[in-house]
Amino acid sequence: MTDSTTVPAAPVPAPAQAAAPPGAPHPATLPIVLVGVFLSGLDFFIVNVAVPAIRLDLHATDAQIQLVVAAYALAYGVGLITGGRLGDLYGRRRVLALGMTLFTAASAAAGAAPTAELLIAGRVLQGAAAALMAPQVVGIITTSYQGQARTRALSWYAAAAGIAAVFGQLIGGVLIRTDVLGLGWRACFLVNLPIGLAAAVAAARLLPESEAPGRSRPDLLGLLLVTAALTAVCLPLIEGRERGWPLWTWLLLAAGPPLLAAFALQQRRLARTGGSPSLDLSLFRERAFTAGLAAQLIFWASMASYFLVFALYLQQGRHLAPIASGLVFSVLGVGYVAASTTARHLAARIGRHAITAGCALRAAGLLLELWAVADTATSLWWLVPGLLLDGCGMGLSFAPLTATVLARVPAASAGSAGGVLTTGLQVGNALGVALIGLVFYRVLADTSGPDAVPAAFRACLLYVLAATALLALVVQALPGRKAAGR
Repeated sequence: MTDSTTVPAAPVPAPAQAAAPPGAPHPATLPIVLVGVFLSGLDFFIVNVAVPAIRLDLHATDAQIQLVVAAYALAYGVGLITGGRLGDLYGRRRVLALGMTLFTAASAAAGAAPTAELLIAGRVLQGAAAALMAPQVVGIITTSYQGQARTRALSWYAAAAGIAAVFGQLIGGVLIRTDVLGLGWRACFLVNLPIGLAAAVAAARLLPESEAPGRSRPDLLGLLLVTAALTAVCLPLIEGRERGWPLWTWLLLAAGPPLLAAFALQQRRLARTGGSPSLDLSLFRERAFTAGLAAQLIFWASMASYFLVFALYLQQGRHLAPIASGLVFSVLGVGYVAASTTARHLAARIGRHAITAGCALRAAGLLLELWAVADTATSLWWLVPGLLLDGCGMGLSFAPLTATVLARVPAASAGSAGGVLTTGLQVGNALGVALIGLVFYRVLADTSGPDAVPAAFRACLLYVLAATALLALVVQALPGRKAAGR
């Protein structure tokens, strides 16, 4: 595809078998795992810039172009809980290194694809490999660091995820514009090769190993049920609007809740009979985890969808080239990085209210953006103050939120918790894009002339404002500093 407060978490007792190795983690631990979260996030966003070139070069149809984008998101989203559980069972370092290796190979396949069909296949493999990587990042951070160090590491995790999202379009635009080695759009995939390969080797050699106690067998039925349930939820959200919401999308959405209920019942029965469930349902008894997970879903439902319509506004409404559009996005990135790397200090003082303050900054920034885009003749420079505030609000919200969700997760369940957390991020992405697509294209259909795209974007800013207000309300359900054991 993303923490009652961000004050440093008290160390969580964990079974000896699941604990991190004694002593401080290797200095390279955090940079290595952050490569995993950066690459998996970057490839979700970077492909949007490459779409026109891919369509022209591979003679791709509209349906194939949609699948180039959606195949990655779907394989990534539905595989996260399975990826997290595999890390718990077989070792998070081992699964992370495997995921990085597979991601690198899949990126090579996508970058070398001679046809649209093979590119789609490469994107599926990329998404599946990302689903192996992403949960291990959270699991390794949770088991390798404690107290202040864990909070700091999770802040960097949030920063890396946000940087990948915010700068993805700029990075893609630069790669295509500079036409590195004459690769064109293929550079957007092939750039992963040296980074992914180096990170995979470093992960296998330098990272500490951690896994859940014992070597229980995988819960194949549970993994099958949760994969089917997430597919039933995510596939219609990703593909529904583009395909005009055919009957199969509604049937799948209707099947999602029963499949999730069947998964929960099967997991409860397995735990009661002494088996090894794929997901520790006791995680949801912790208020910080459940409320934080809901807040995470809302946050990404407003963030990823906003990036989509903002890119459409800049390129279709203001006729900017991809690289120029990416430079405008970089203003958001400056605010995001500045806030996310310092958010933990504010959260240590005021707890969950740091997230509320982030929502307030986002709201102020969005209002300024609404004013700046009210007239298409207004210079884009007037967007800068709003974008800076908006980026600061994103960073101030996301970093404390991530730390809160994971504050009390036992080390034995770190991989599963990471899978659930990142699944919330991906479902939020898909849900937000589906909802904002309805708003954007409805207004676009009802408005004619050069103001059509700007009018649709203004309507979407109102949607993002409403989601930000909802996030501020949900955050109040997170435990305060005393409740969180701070």
